[in-house]
Amino acid sequence: MAPPPPPPELMEEIVGEILLCLPPDEPEHLFRAALVCKPWLRILCDPVFRRRYRVFHGAPPLLGILHKRQVVEGDPPARFASTTSMPEFPHPGSDGRRTRPLDCRHGRVLIHMLEDESVDYLVWDPITGVKHGLPEPDIEWLIYSAAVLCAADGCDHLDCHGGPFRVVFMGTFEYEDNIVASVYSSETGVWSAQVSFDNSCEAFAKHMRDGCAERSWYTPYLLPSRATLIGDEIYFTIRRQHTIVKYDLSRNCLSIINSPPHNVYGIALMVMEDSSLGFACIQDSSLCTWSRKVNSEGGTEWVQFKVIKLESIIPAATSSSEPFVVGSAEGVGIIFISTDDGLFTIKLNSGQVKKVDKPDVYFSVLPYMSFYTPD
Repeated sequence: MAPPPPPPELMEEIVGEILLCLPPDEPEHLFRAALVCKPWLRILCDPVFRRRYRVFHGAPPLLGILHKRQVVEGDPPARFASTTSMPEFPHPGSDGRRTRPLDCRHGRVLIHMLEDESVDYLVWDPITGVKHGLPEPDIEWLIYSAAVLCAADGCDHLDCHGGPFRVVFMGTFEYEDNIVASVYSSETGVWSAQVSFDNSCEAFAKHMRDGCAERSWYTPYLLPSRATLIGDEIYFTIRRQHTIVKYDLSRNCLSIINSPPHNVYGIALMVMEDSSLGFACIQDSSLCTWSRKVNSEGGTEWVQFKVIKLESIIPAATSSSEPFVVGSAEGVGIIFISTDDGLFTIKLNSGQVKKVDKPDVYFSVLPYMSFYTPD
């Protein structure tokens, strides 16, 4: 009896539609599919397919994290932890020299190279391996923060590899009621003239001193947490009442955003689904998110958006050492929460929880987000 004929091969177009549905937050599936046969490899490596894949899935997935500590706690280990089954990315500080990660955004990582005589700051693309060195900005600082962002005109930020970028640096100096910012452009290779926010702005000075008896308390020390980007506006936080300072790239100016409610602490700024500014925090063992909305009188106010009880879904959520929010990942609705048992992610839409790293002194998590497809 003759063997049955082999099943007909799927048309390449159908295979492409099936592969399009593979989830991007686990790149291993794409790489395994590329090993099945040469036609599948050809489809996955096709620039047209990769472009369709990015548009189909939207925001780039979370691939890994770095994290920051407060300055007094020292710098974190030189480790780029993977949040997927893919191996960890190599770290520029793996040779033993001190490094301080500052930001991850638009496929790039910004690192302060503390013991490298050839470069002060490094902008690095972990997927392509491309590195760009930056000089130190001419700013005196005691505490600082910085953000890296794509500067390509019309970019949708779904596949930011190569192209121009900017670095926004902001610092405060001891015993000076002053915040200073400067911007580096990869196209010019220089830092811009400084813009400051000092006592010449009476509203800022009053806001910082109001109700403060001691100078050291109202000095506008930056919190070295990750900045949040919405359009051309970058938001940083300072210590006093979690005051939020906005730097407007298009206008090159600083301004104050009304502080969150006084009964919250340990906030992490985030971008809400409607692209408004928001923040997440822990209140009464629950994860709470707040959004900045325009009220009926045309002003702005903070409105509580979502409350998720943590007792049953995250270990140690009600222990003596309370969990706290240490960051968020834009576009994918992920919040990072640190507990005595480790670092966890929680998806706001589903409540799904995942442990992504061991216990450590997390202050601000820097999520690395990018599509990672076979090339």
